[in-house]
Amino acid sequence: MTRVPVTTQIADRRSVWTRRSFARALAASAVAAGFRPLPAAGGADWVAVVLGSIQDGGLPQAGCYTERCDRARRDPYYVASLGIVESSTGRAWLVDATPDLVRQMDLIPGSGFRERASARRPFEGILLTHAHVGHYLGLALLGREGLGIASTPCYCSARMAEFLSNNGPWSLMVDEGRLDLRILEPDRPTLLADDLSVTAIPVPHRDEYSDTLGFVFRGPRQSLLYLPDIDRWDRWDRRVEDVVAGVDVSLLDATFYSAAELPGRDQTQIPHPLVTDTIDRLEGLTSGRSVVLTHLNSTNPVLDPGSPERERVLAAGFGIARAGQTYPL
Repeated sequence: MTRVPVTTQIADRRSVWTRRSFARALAASAVAAGFRPLPAAGGADWVAVVLGSIQDGGLPQAGCYTERCDRARRDPYYVASLGIVESSTGRAWLVDATPDLVRQMDLIPGSGFRERASARRPFEGILLTHAHVGHYLGLALLGREGLGIASTPCYCSARMAEFLSNNGPWSLMVDEGRLDLRILEPDRPTLLADDLSVTAIPVPHRDEYSDTLGFVFRGPRQSLLYLPDIDRWDRWDRRVEDVVAGVDVSLLDATFYSAAELPGRDQTQIPHPLVTDTIDRLEGLTSGRSVVLTHLNSTNPVLDPGSPERERVLAAGFGIARAGQTYPL
């Protein structure tokens, strides 16, 4: 079995190059991709960029020819992912590698990032939540048949590291040294840079191949919780209310609005907290902090402009994630 190197700290590699204004570049790249980004807060150095907000199957989803999926064929959505970008240098960390990775990389702004990508080292590191297809399948696009990345730290749980090490094509990327697997210790901060850390939080989810993590990022200005997948809030070993109250921004699993969305399928086989439950639990916490819904399934009516479900979410003070949105850290 391939040995997995273990570390809890990324070496601080600082490369400085000339780049366009961060906010201008983000706006240009996002608009070119058909999105309407929110501007980054002025002066913020670390910024979280939403790279996608859809459940693993995508939108449109295979075999889906509803009005919602047809609309998405004209106005694309991407699978849930996050970028953590340092605006002064263009260094970037990728949070989950999706099947939409190629286009999502275009949302990471600046000529500096593109120069790094051309040199086959676009990311300072990659962080993976778990082994469901929407969250790691994009790694293949960075391998020998695609970009052919140079050695890049890949942060994940011990079980996820074992899965990547022992299953192709990921094992080839490990053996070739393209993925430098590094195990995150639960509930222990890991330094990504002098002023940026990540803490992995275990969450209950369908763990067929690996366990599942959420991430809390802490920068000099704000903290952000990224939790795109969990079975149910009441199955967690901690109260979601307490976790959300402890950060400034939360991006949370909102796969399904109601239990009636999947006729002909057993929703207990794909458990997620319902948006209605999340609203009931967290509505009182939306004042003074951002609580944002992400990882939306193609069946979720929150995706429909003007729908009663979407209006209820917005009226309760919640945000709805869309690629191109930014949050200072």
